[in-house]
Amino acid sequence: MIHHRKHTILMILLHVSLAAILPSGQLTAQEEMTADEILKTLTETMNPEQSHGTMTMTIVTSSGQERTFKYETFSKDKGDKSLMKYLEPQRVKGQTILMLNDANDIWTYFPRTKRVRKLATHAKKQKVEGSDFSYEDMGASDAFIEEYNALRLNDENKEGRSCYKIELTRKAESNASYSRVMLWIDKENFIPLVVDYYHEDDPELHEKQLVCHDVELIEDIYTPMDCTMFNKLDNTYTKMHIVDITYQVDLADDLFTEMGMQR
Repeated sequence: MIHHRKHTILMILLHVSLAAILPSGQLTAQEEMTADEILKTLTETMNPEQSHGTMTMTIVTSSGQERTFKYETFSKDKGDKSLMKYLEPQRVKGQTILMLNDANDIWTYFPRTKRVRKLATHAKKQKVEGSDFSYEDMGASDAFIEEYNALRLNDENKEGRSCYKIELTRKAESNASYSRVMLWIDKENFIPLVVDYYHEDDPELHEKQLVCHDVELIEDIYTPMDCTMFNKLDNTYTKMHIVDITYQVDLADDLFTEMGMQR
């Protein structure tokens, strides 16, 4: 699978190289990519086989008050399994969130009571620690492909970069939290620089906006080091920052279990 990951990155670099050497007027393979192909490459880029890192999450309220959490993250099987263990502040230290099956199954562990609790299915739409990220935002690895129909619109510049613009419309049978999603995807590295989310019941009501920047190439994988989710309805926002991360790990399957949560 690591070999497949490197192959994916190699294909991205190949696309970029071809764009640079072919004469203008000749459409490259990259320019001809369909919405589904762009979305597939984005999903592969944003969901490496495994990862282990440390992150901070800062929640800023409408009055400007801030709360910062620090936690350790583990991810396996391209984001299908993920685990978050809080490190700071002291009052939440040891609390753990386990998400399986693209966040369709969620458990929480509280060290003070030493109890594991499974959340109901609808909980995936709830805020994580009162932030502007829902469990679904943080855990669904291939939701854009599985839950939405994709349409490529005219390319645009965003955040100073040339981007693919993709509109996602929720499939009739889907239970996804957003009726419509707009993405601006960096044409060079396939990182989504801006994502606009529209309300579950109103495809014209702009609910949230995710902005990612400071993209670094870490162990051959493009990684946005900072992402901020703006809640347009609550006038709040939440900043996520990667303190450190590695993709060259071999995580045991039993880490992503109720017993693994309690270690």
